[in-house]
Amino acid sequence: MNKETQAISNDMCQLADDAQALLSATVDVAGDKVADARKRLAAALERGKAIYGRARDKAIQGAKAADEAVHEHPYQAIAIGVGVGAVIGYLLARRCCRHRD
Repeated sequence: MNKETQAISNDMCQLADDAQALLSATVDVAGDKVADARKRLAAALERGKAIYGRARDKAIQGAKAADEAVHEHPYQAIAIGVGVGAVIGYLLARRCCRHRD
């Protein structure tokens, strides 16, 4: 999961860099439509950065909270994991049996 998170982070950074490069490349282009598009792109870029930052912060907080909960109650965490695994296994086994008939 960490590799996927890092890949998404890299993609977001690359997208932001590309948008900044596009804004820089169109500085000399005249016209109302281009100016409006540049403004909208700059605003969208800022909103995207803010949303990404908030989502990253919430994910980090959630991971820390889960880590603390597991360390405070390890046996309960194991029991919950086993229970969820058993339910998923039961449902998958039931589903597979239906497809054979």
